[in-house]
Amino acid sequence: MAQSHRRHKRCAETLIELHLTSRFVNYRHVMINTITNFLGRSFITAAAMVLTCTLARAQDAKSSAHYNTQSNILYRTGGNLTDYMKERCRLDVYHPVGKEGYPTIVWFHGGGLKAGNRSVPAALKKKGVAVVSANYRLHPKVKSPVYIEDAAAAVAWAVNNIAKYGGSPSRIFVSGHSAGGYLTSMVGLDKRWLAKHDIDADQLAGLIPYSGHTITHFTVRSERGISGKQPIIDDMAPLYHVRKDCPPLLLITGGRELEMLGRYEENAYMWRMMQVVGHPDTTILELDGYNHGQMAEPAHPLLLRFVGRVLSWK
Repeated sequence: MAQSHRRHKRCAETLIELHLTSRFVNYRHVMINTITNFLGRSFITAAAMVLTCTLARAQDAKSSAHYNTQSNILYRTGGNLTDYMKERCRLDVYHPVGKEGYPTIVWFHGGGLKAGNRSVPAALKKKGVAVVSANYRLHPKVKSPVYIEDAAAAVAWAVNNIAKYGGSPSRIFVSGHSAGGYLTSMVGLDKRWLAKHDIDADQLAGLIPYSGHTITHFTVRSERGISGKQPIIDDMAPLYHVRKDCPPLLLITGGRELEMLGRYEENAYMWRMMQVVGHPDTTILELDGYNHGQMAEPAHPLLLRFVGRVLSWK
């Protein structure tokens, strides 16, 4: 009888291990002993399944929250708006419903400052954050620095309005891919653009440019008749504005051998110069195996992890 009891107990313990090992390795033996002592042999498997499902639901609660999208919001105001400004200076707000104080990511699309349209990356949806996805005017209809002026106006709109949707204006991050990464860096490092809206760039919670130029953008150089293979660092280059007191900075690029012309090395130099000037929180991540266009998708989880880390310090 005792031997049979021990066999049943071993079987029950094995079943629990199969249910719980993947999620709860560190606590496996404690859970087995506790359930065995309190519930007995007959209910061990059922209890393990219920416990696993309950904890899984708790983990997924954030992603199952309700979200809304407010679309096509004009972020520039005034009586002198051109038709092109009314067309392009618009944004969408994707945000949690019924929550307060959540972080916001202002997201700028890529396209060489010549093309592209706003969208909310799928990998950033249902993650407990708002995403403000903005368009901006494009070359050749406008020239530098209009792209940066529009980006700054979109960020200023987020700072001034996100509280209406439940977000925190002190938890605003700026990010974007390629040209959007360039705009991210320029708005966050060169303080004059947000200053026009009476906003200090240092109040931003963080900057996460994806594979953005840190030298002067090739479209800006083209406007001046300069070849895309001729690097320039002037006041239209993020590198020109390195400083130790800017928001936390996460630089992400594709693999150095697969990226656009020197894009990883540009960002590596930005990282080095931020160390030189004494910035306390600049990180660079190279996504080996991904080219310029591919690197955005694997970068999104890194952005979210960065947001969580920065906010854990506040």
